[in-house]
Amino acid sequence: MAIEVLLPKLGLTMEEGTVDEWLVADGDVITIGMPLLRLATDKIDVDVEAEAEGIIARAVGNGATLAPGSVLGWLLAPGETAPAGATPVAAVPAGTSDSSPQPSSDAPAEVSGSLATIGSDVASGRHFISPNARRVAAQLGIDLASVRGTGPGGRVVSEDVEELARTQAAKVTSPLARRDAQQAGIDVNAVQTETGYVTRRDVREAISGQGVSGQGVSGQGVSGQEVVEPTASSSVSILPPGQESASIIPLKGMRGTIAARMVQSLTEMAQLTHGFEVCMDQVVELRGTLKEQYRDLGMQVPSLNDFVVRAAALALRKHPILNATIVDREIHLLRRIHMGMAVAVPGGLMVPVIRDADTLSIFELARVARDLAESCRAGSISLDALEGGSFAVTSLGTYGVDFFTPVINPGNVGILGVGRLRESGRWDDDRFVKTNVLTLSLTFDHRAVDGAPAAEFLQTIAELLARPLVLLPGA
Repeated sequence: MAIEVLLPKLGLTMEEGTVDEWLVADGDVITIGMPLLRLATDKIDVDVEAEAEGIIARAVGNGATLAPGSVLGWLLAPGETAPAGATPVAAVPAGTSDSSPQPSSDAPAEVSGSLATIGSDVASGRHFISPNARRVAAQLGIDLASVRGTGPGGRVVSEDVEELARTQAAKVTSPLARRDAQQAGIDVNAVQTETGYVTRRDVREAISGQGVSGQGVSGQGVSGQEVVEPTASSSVSILPPGQESASIIPLKGMRGTIAARMVQSLTEMAQLTHGFEVCMDQVVELRGTLKEQYRDLGMQVPSLNDFVVRAAALALRKHPILNATIVDREIHLLRRIHMGMAVAVPGGLMVPVIRDADTLSIFELARVARDLAESCRAGSISLDALEGGSFAVTSLGTYGVDFFTPVINPGNVGILGVGRLRESGRWDDDRFVKTNVLTLSLTFDHRAVDGAPAAEFLQTIAELLARPLVLLPGA
């Protein structure tokens, strides 16, 4: 019986996901746990792994955006046909005519052989080729007998054909490059390439106005370079005069989500930022004492940022206007304090959520924060762990930044920025005393919060940090 491969629901609020890239080809033999595709959501990109074994028959292509639970494909048993509407592929012996009937959506093909015998057939000298590889070979005029298979059991897949064509200087386009060209409205045949193999980089250079010959351009820029006609996927049609693209980073996946949410945040809210200097002398002294006490126990001492997060969580109890959201011209004060914590990851930023942060001891909070950050950096964070934050804290102190203007996460009315710990000083009567300070940057939505309540919130945090023993268990 065909086993459906479904688009998983990765979080309570997930409404759709996009097939960023299939990692397997039609007809590949799949084992449990094998990565099938890269799925992009509005918050994270994840690999979808096989939960069963079989021969894959894909139902959708790269770029498809679907709701959770949608069918992405099927895992078939040997000799089994896919449901109507599918286009599964079969292992086909070499020498079969390219004019032989191909599987169609009206007449699903039967998967030949068995999971156990596909590899043994290849070992005994029989040559298996995926129909997609046969199709690509026919388009490019490649002799399949000369293609070395790199698929399961030595199976020839389309990538093998394209690789051979590239080495033979035939002009080939990778599937992802072809998709990018179609989305940008560029004739892929007009894209220039030095190798004869059109890559995504070649297409990106063409989109930026470089490397297009004859077609797909609208005219000359002020510097004389060709420029691409604006498309729905690009808000800027030309590069600055005299510039060339060294590389291109698509606004998709995590980068695209960050871009969209930041524009949404700054467009929909009336944001204002207060800078507030707090004294950290008592926190620094307390951390030193804790290091001495817990050194032999192997316990990790909370960081300065953990103390700030804990103080902010307790301050939100006293200032609930900042633990709120705006819905339909109404300010909703939220019962639970779920602290978002910004974590820098390669290519972007994630904000996992410390739930009920005000109820955790400083040690519990530090442990949860550390585990969430490690999961983000390892790429194993769940979508649920990134949802539901009612307020956020972000720190650039480790980068040497004193003051900055953080942007509020949509749905919140405030976010707290934490700067670096630095030496300062104050006068105590006639004596100058060195102190440790850092600057807090509170950005708030002026629709919900006025300047004075925002300042009072910062004062409460400063008061808590000035007597940090209240942040410890039992205080």
